[in-house]
Amino acid sequence: MTHPVSYKRHRFPPEIIAHAVWLYFRFPLSLRLVEEMLLERGIVVSYETVRRWALKFGPEYARRLRRKRPSRCDIWHLDEVVITIAGETHWLWRAVDQDGYVLDEIVQARRNTKAAKRLLKRLLKKQGCPPRRMITDKLGSYAAARRQVMPAVEHRQHKGLNNRAENSHLPLRRREQAMQGFRSPGGLQKFVSIFSAVRNLFVPPHSRRSALATHLHRLNVMAEWKSAVSTAA
Repeated sequence: MTHPVSYKRHRFPPEIIAHAVWLYFRFPLSLRLVEEMLLERGIVVSYETVRRWALKFGPEYARRLRRKRPSRCDIWHLDEVVITIAGETHWLWRAVDQDGYVLDEIVQARRNTKAAKRLLKRLLKKQGCPPRRMITDKLGSYAAARRQVMPAVEHRQHKGLNNRAENSHLPLRRREQAMQGFRSPGGLQKFVSIFSAVRNLFVPPHSRRSALATHLHRLNVMAEWKSAVSTAA
């Protein structure tokens, strides 16, 4: 872990700031709802202050959260979803692994081979190794990009096999509705980088778990979150 997060010149304790940022990125809440929830606990803070905390501390928290180690046994599920911003169409390209862990996301203006190729290059750079298999829908851009970037990787194209990636869009769709849309492509890119990092930490892998295992998982990730934001565990 690097040096603790600096909370200098902030009159609220780090625990309150971290809790507000956690509420905003962990649950489908608007800034005003976070303001109301803090008020119920006797914390008087405006939604604009919560917004500034999210912009300032969110990226730092996301960088400090533990990331899953890449593996050549991973299976990449790739998909793209359309998002309208200020009347213009944009595409959020996303890659998740076999456990639903978000590997990367990128906002692009096009839905073509160049955009798919950019996603694959970013993935290879971040993961450091190619996957065992790549699964997509039947968009031809994926096949063309795969032939150029990682031709040796097995590629399966089938809508039914790619439910993992398609379902990963649902949490962001709920957030989009709560926030009444996004204001800019850059703002969307910053938001999803933090939102997915927090969600990767708190959501357990897609597997059958007992109630006890789920409870222990939540205790462990809460301790990791508190360590990342430099508050007492």
